[in-house]
Amino acid sequence: MPRFIVNLEIMFTTSRLALLILALNLFAGRPGVAAESEQVFATGNYTFALDLYAQLKANDGNLFFSPYSISTCLTMVYTGAHGDTATEMARTLHFGSGPDEVANAFGTLQRRLTRGTNGYELNIANGLWGQQGQHFLPPFLDLASRQFEAKLNQVDFRTQSESARAEINDWVSQATKGKITDLIQRGVLNPLTRLVLVNAIYFKGEWAAPFKKEQTSDQPFSVTPENKVTVALMHREEQFNYAEADGLQLLELPYANLARPVSGQPSATNESLSMVVVLPREIGGLKKLEASLNKSALDNWLAQRRPQKVQVFLPKFKMASQFSLAPTLGAMGMTKPFTREADFSGMDGARDLFLSAVVHKACVDVNEEGTEAAAATAGVVRDMAVRKAPPAPVFRADHPFIFLIRDMRSGAILFMGRVTDPTK
Repeated sequence: MPRFIVNLEIMFTTSRLALLILALNLFAGRPGVAAESEQVFATGNYTFALDLYAQLKANDGNLFFSPYSISTCLTMVYTGAHGDTATEMARTLHFGSGPDEVANAFGTLQRRLTRGTNGYELNIANGLWGQQGQHFLPPFLDLASRQFEAKLNQVDFRTQSESARAEINDWVSQATKGKITDLIQRGVLNPLTRLVLVNAIYFKGEWAAPFKKEQTSDQPFSVTPENKVTVALMHREEQFNYAEADGLQLLELPYANLARPVSGQPSATNESLSMVVVLPREIGGLKKLEASLNKSALDNWLAQRRPQKVQVFLPKFKMASQFSLAPTLGAMGMTKPFTREADFSGMDGARDLFLSAVVHKACVDVNEEGTEAAAATAGVVRDMAVRKAPPAPVFRADHPFIFLIRDMRSGAILFMGRVTDPTK
């Protein structure tokens, strides 16, 4: 029987606004503390993010990606997987439940994050574009509609693939306020395309304690012990959640939650998002830090953080990254979905689909006001992150560090990366 290939292209862009887009494009093979319901997805996403970082850290230089974007896109694919294909995906994504339970957990988390009362702006949109006349199983479409709020749009890939591509790209651009354009490149869609799944996330948040521009100054940043560059180093002395562990410092910078008064002393238990920065003590200590980074270690570091006044120095930075993730996911144990033995019969009732490629692009911009981010994912199926107080500790991020943006309630990691050179 003819087979389908699923090709995912994940793109991401970030600044002081965070956007995220996921698109899955399927081509035809023949002519024609969070609530428990959230935690199923959030816990898997948290562990998957660290596993994925462990694979991607081998890339040189700055690094940035969206675990949430990738998890979401693969979760949509997972809802149509059966047998060993579903087992491998669940193991790699750290899902201990079936597709229905995971999709429900994602839906619950998405509704809370985007309910409009958090103060920050976080919009998540999902959509499906299917070939006119192509049959997709009602349970698959119903789950996509109920939990991912993804409506099926009918297009003609057979004779109007370029028009379909333009329609999807326009939807992506609108969903991300113009931050992601031309997500699906010319030639990605063709007459064999049968389904495109797209997720777009837009986040815009200001720091709960913004940095003052007049306190930003040009300072040296040690890329290596021998190599220094000049960067704009922001400065703020404020009460933040802070921890010190062997060889590192950890700082949590919350984004403003306007649903409650911002006192200048943000809590770690509110329903906001935060950026966590993990800084090695040694200028050349990034590789050692990365080697020790795993779920157990991060859990331990986060458990040690306490609110206290800290002198913070953090560089302004922008970066962009791009990856082809199929080999990476394969190395993480998800191999069968990329072979002719894949079983995605939950999508169309036939074992004629398989995953061919996953590509991810991301960019971020961090400044005095906050963070802006954007991401996109597209997949193609076709044939075959009152004693006198002692002096405030100094958190001076003037050498390479790791950072992640997470939901403070569930622990889900939306974005993750490292800064090795803020000038690049």
